[in-house]
Amino acid sequence: MKVRNVTTNVSAVVIGASTGGIEALQQIFRFMENEFTLAVIVVIHLPPSGKSMLPSLFEGYSFKRVKEAEDKEKIEAGTLYFAPHNYHLLIESDSTFSLSSDEPVSFARPSIDVLFESAADAFGDQLIGIVLSGANEDGAKGVHAICKAGGIVLVQEPSSAVASAMPLAGAAACAEAKQMSPVAIGSYLNKLGVTAYAAK
Repeated sequence: MKVRNVTTNVSAVVIGASTGGIEALQQIFRFMENEFTLAVIVVIHLPPSGKSMLPSLFEGYSFKRVKEAEDKEKIEAGTLYFAPHNYHLLIESDSTFSLSSDEPVSFARPSIDVLFESAADAFGDQLIGIVLSGANEDGAKGVHAICKAGGIVLVQEPSSAVASAMPLAGAAACAEAKQMSPVAIGSYLNKLGVTAYAAK
């Protein structure tokens, strides 16, 4: 199965990760060049206590900015956003963020499904959804929503994941999902993001 040809018709990338996901993200983001212009929005499952250090961990990569998403904030191109600690992150129809402290979904807050489903509603076929390593099925419902909306779905190749349950569930939820290694995902996203830059 081939991934849809690279075009500039993509507004955002949403990524869900859990156990082993930080390592996968580091491999993916190594490929981002300074001309990369897509907004990338990430949910990573973290323990419910303590403060997330994710923005500082990833600030050395080639994004214009790396930060936690803020309520009512407008999504900007070339920025890497992380869901704030212990909040669900949603995307509204006007391309702004919304934070929620509603009950956990699939035992998680932030929930990958919550982000993915709202992003599918907001961006439709102009969205890429990516499921990385994780030990549960969070993200499967969201992947189904992205697939149904005509977006692109990538899942980490299960044999390369620390925990394969989440990529397997994501692949099962979307027949068009492409299984790729983190290195291949990074190369694909960078080509897409730089192509969008060149088209401006």
